[in-house]
Amino acid sequence: MSVVSIHWFRQDLRLGDNPAFERAARSGAILPIYILDDDAAGEWAMGGASRWWLHKALQSLNAQLGGRLRLYRGKATEIVPRLVTHYQANALSWSRCYEPWRMVRDSEIAKHVEEMGCETIRLNGSLLWEPWTIKKKDGGPYKVFTPYYRKGCLQSAAPAVPIAVPSELSFCSALEDDGSVSLDALDLLPEVPWHLSLEAHWDVSEDGAQKALAAFMDGGLGGYKAGRDFPSKFHMSRLSPYLHWGQISPNQVWHAANFAQDAGGLDVDVDHFRSELAWREFSYSLLYYNHDLPKRPLQAKFDGFDWREDFDALTAWQKGQTGIPIVDAGMRELWQTGYMHNRVRMIVASFLVKNLRFHWRHGEEWFWDTLVDADLAANSASWQWVAGCGADAAPYFRIFNPVLQAERFDPDGVYIRKYVPELAALPNKYLFKPWTAPKDILDRAGVQLGQSYPEPVVDLKQSREGALAAFKALS
Repeated sequence: MSVVSIHWFRQDLRLGDNPAFERAARSGAILPIYILDDDAAGEWAMGGASRWWLHKALQSLNAQLGGRLRLYRGKATEIVPRLVTHYQANALSWSRCYEPWRMVRDSEIAKHVEEMGCETIRLNGSLLWEPWTIKKKDGGPYKVFTPYYRKGCLQSAAPAVPIAVPSELSFCSALEDDGSVSLDALDLLPEVPWHLSLEAHWDVSEDGAQKALAAFMDGGLGGYKAGRDFPSKFHMSRLSPYLHWGQISPNQVWHAANFAQDAGGLDVDVDHFRSELAWREFSYSLLYYNHDLPKRPLQAKFDGFDWREDFDALTAWQKGQTGIPIVDAGMRELWQTGYMHNRVRMIVASFLVKNLRFHWRHGEEWFWDTLVDADLAANSASWQWVAGCGADAAPYFRIFNPVLQAERFDPDGVYIRKYVPELAALPNKYLFKPWTAPKDILDRAGVQLGQSYPEPVVDLKQSREGALAAFKALS
């Protein structure tokens, strides 16, 4: 009887630089599987944009595997042991995940199948450094990013050199009565076809990830430190969804940046880019040591903050109809592409939490549903950072002025005009704050405030003062 090795794909939807998959290939004939386990995820089941991306990623991975990927829907705690028995598997491999609910579930599964006599192979395929490997000298976790990166990450073992796709792959013959389902039966695509607008913006495949990396290294890495703040410039890697879903490994990205640095002249840009990769790692460390990070502020005093509940304003923010052009441009980019430029993410988040004074969880939940790179660790840590209640957070009293931010980082209005075309004819002097434009200027530009484009949902100065007063009341 041949040796059977089940590889359970999760957030490692690639064949290259996949240590657990490579070990499975050396352990026996592979049965590649994916399980959609919404029950275990609970309130953190995937949002709509993530489900669309997953549908496309599984489609691509299955093609890479010659149509051999087996799909299942239900409780992994029941499905995995059943498959081990059904296929008389000798080994079960997976790449580790670090969301709290996954860690609990995976431990239970590992214990069960090992008691059945099946070896488990659990390896890191998602991070440069696993959370428990980066600690302070006293053994505790870092709570501030810069020392985490400079003293922790950079003083630790270098990220592993990427490994190639196994040169020889043998597959286990699938059994038709094993409970597998079709991709369509996973029901990942939304009933309302809003996701069709995403199709034009992404090549959801391992090959697409490598092409995105190559394009960034060739044209975006040079000038990255300064250029990354300008949303109309090509200095964002757009690798975050590929990293989240594991269609590219962080080791591949890290070493590609090292190669570019060795070519000369990019030391500052490469260091800054690597620090952004390290922020992702820091987010996972925060989640690992604070399982309630997605729900509770790390700074407990914010439990008593005076949040507002003007849900008409929340809807305006979600739809990109706040009357603040840079905010609306960002929210529309998100809806149309499943992505938002990083500088603009900070602007729209600050506006929601500080000008509208909504609890950061409203933003976290909207991003969770609409971002193709929705990641529990990064999403939670970043929203807490903007809200001023997380680890190493921007102080709450640091409130982005969206008009000044737009004037500085979109000075020619290219980004705003792309996503808020109804304002395209306004001169730059008024584009960033159309409510200040004289009526004749608005008329010539075809802009009717309150009709073709909304009045601001909030006064920026007054809302800033209100936010500061609410923060002062915490002291």
